[in-house]
Amino acid sequence: MQITVYPSVASGVVTAPPSKSVAHRLLLGAALALGESTIEHVSYSEDICATLDCIEALGATVQRQADRVTIRGTDLQATQDPLELDCRQCGSTLRFLIPICLLLDKPVRIHGSTALLQRPLSVYEEICYRQGHRFELYDTRIDLQGRLHPGLYEIPGDISSQFVTGLLYALPLLPQSSEVRILPPVESRAYIDLTLSALRDYGIRIISIGQDRYHIPGCQKYRPHRSVVEGDWSNAAFLEALNLFGGRVQVRGLRDISKQGDKVYREAFAQISKGKANLDLTNCPDLGPILFAMAACHRGGFFAGTKRLKLKESDRCTAMAQELSKFGAELLVEDEHVWIDHVLLHAPDQPLDAHNDHRIAMALTILLTQYGGVLNGAEAVEKSFPDFFQVLRALGIRWENTTPALPAAEELEDGMDH
Repeated sequence: MQITVYPSVASGVVTAPPSKSVAHRLLLGAALALGESTIEHVSYSEDICATLDCIEALGATVQRQADRVTIRGTDLQATQDPLELDCRQCGSTLRFLIPICLLLDKPVRIHGSTALLQRPLSVYEEICYRQGHRFELYDTRIDLQGRLHPGLYEIPGDISSQFVTGLLYALPLLPQSSEVRILPPVESRAYIDLTLSALRDYGIRIISIGQDRYHIPGCQKYRPHRSVVEGDWSNAAFLEALNLFGGRVQVRGLRDISKQGDKVYREAFAQISKGKANLDLTNCPDLGPILFAMAACHRGGFFAGTKRLKLKESDRCTAMAQELSKFGAELLVEDEHVWIDHVLLHAPDQPLDAHNDHRIAMALTILLTQYGGVLNGAEAVEKSFPDFFQVLRALGIRWENTTPALPAAEELEDGMDH
């Protein structure tokens, strides 16, 4: 989808969308709990739908009603063959479910987009290799078979906390205890805290036995739970960024005591508004695109801890450097750092590209509210914030869908005749 955004100033009160990170964890807990659980304030983004489809494939019963999901959990050992899961483009769904599938000791085929399966999976590959399990990776699928062993798991802390989360969900269901050690440097610790909180809600005990070390008793059972998904600080950042352009946007529904790491965006915006910000993205990599965009038009900045931005839906540092250059911005992208020079921006001299990345699509859209311009690939927002553009319109942002019409069937046939 192509959209054209016109310079406009936002004003109004909006409720933060539900946290995708929290919802994934609550839905998975409900799927593993024998009995009925209810999760309220759910948004059916593409990623959340991927998780719901997968837990249904595992045998859970899912009822979707408006923003409420009722789930009757599954007995994993009763899953039927052949078992196939489709993770679409969602890294959380994929990495959370691989260890669950390794509880079954039966053939499992997991489907996903080519881009998804190019993201790092080495942690699970190595576990399967050491334990003698099948792990065959293809362009758009993974074939698994094996039963996860209880024991010691040492996980690199600088790839993705999603590997830790996947193991913390699966290991309590093994017959003996296990231990997870996260090797330094540990990044995105806030996401691990979200996992531990969700597991407690479903009756699972994880015992901290030192810095980044966790003892997981075996033979545990998930208990049904009634939950409400809290507001999403990650996506709220895009809405409050409008205030850096003179907007008057108030976002409600955010918990100040939330464990979400991206709640630091308000402090980051305060630095950016002063100019030449100096920020570390180690524990909030998802804020990278919007912070880069805001710094580019507020006298530049320096960003550390950017290595993992390469491993997201796109190489976010390179993609943002490419797109911001269309506004006249100058970015220097290094392995661990991004430098943004202080230069005057202008309306983009060519259409922007979302790089099939929801956070890049949203960040560029916010920047276009200041300068105006065209964005291709705007449908990428469906991954996490399906009503993003409708919310912007309600806040007074002017945009229109300018996707070129497809040729009529007769025209296509005439063209083929020639």
